[in-house]
Amino acid sequence: MAYVNSASLVSTQQLADYMRAPDVRIVDASWHMPATKRNPRAEYDAAHIPGAVFFDIDEIADLDNPLPHMVPSPEKFSSRMRKLGLGDGNRIIIYDTNGTVSATRAWWMLRLFGHQDVAVLDGGLPKWIAEGRPVEDTPVLPTERHFTARINSFLLREKDQVARNIETAREQVLDARSPGRFTGTEPEPREGLRGGRIPGSKNLPFTDLFKPDGTLLDAPALQAAYEKAGIDLKAPVITTCGSGISACVLAFGLHLLGHKRVAVYDGSWTEWAKDESLPVATG
Repeated sequence: MAYVNSASLVSTQQLADYMRAPDVRIVDASWHMPATKRNPRAEYDAAHIPGAVFFDIDEIADLDNPLPHMVPSPEKFSSRMRKLGLGDGNRIIIYDTNGTVSATRAWWMLRLFGHQDVAVLDGGLPKWIAEGRPVEDTPVLPTERHFTARINSFLLREKDQVARNIETAREQVLDARSPGRFTGTEPEPREGLRGGRIPGSKNLPFTDLFKPDGTLLDAPALQAAYEKAGIDLKAPVITTCGSGISACVLAFGLHLLGHKRVAVYDGSWTEWAKDESLPVATG
């Protein structure tokens, strides 16, 4: 059994083979939880895959929204992509410094705004470096390229839609957080948030989708992980997490398996837990 959408996951060798192709663009979309005190832009400046541009998840966002890194307007997104030299006709390959985590957020955003030819580097920068492949600290000066933003609302869910779904149960809700955060027995990393989960949701920690070396599980193991979590792979799914990053890991895994009805709840637990009018399940 192979991935249905195998072209969406690129190996380090595949990237090395065609990274110089004229239509290929490489993107570093690293992001870290604030508590880590890591600066992804500074790390990118110090070492990145040759030719890679930096996709700033916290800035390519709706900065008027108090929630972290929420989806920006199509106008802002297309403007930022143009300045990064990412546009129509490009094959875009994304990586991050954690392996295959925040790269999936950039992958999802590009698809949300209509760019389909986008893939994620399996194992990310850690695997690339472990294999002795080249990195550089040279500034990248991209040539601007037109990006046509056409938002696909089927890939996005808002708070009111998720709240209605509690009653209708039309879509399965799958939470990427740790079991302790899901049950409310472990504190949230962001202050002031209630513990627990969206009622009726199921749990699949995003870390369960990876092998010990940081690459994604093969297709049979990936499918088994979703099924063990109680997900019907023939029914629609909404993925959620803390703030919309690791939810995209679950969405990406479902995409690899060929699932066509997967949406991400952008506000995720940070938005849900702050709204005292919304129900929370624990235990």
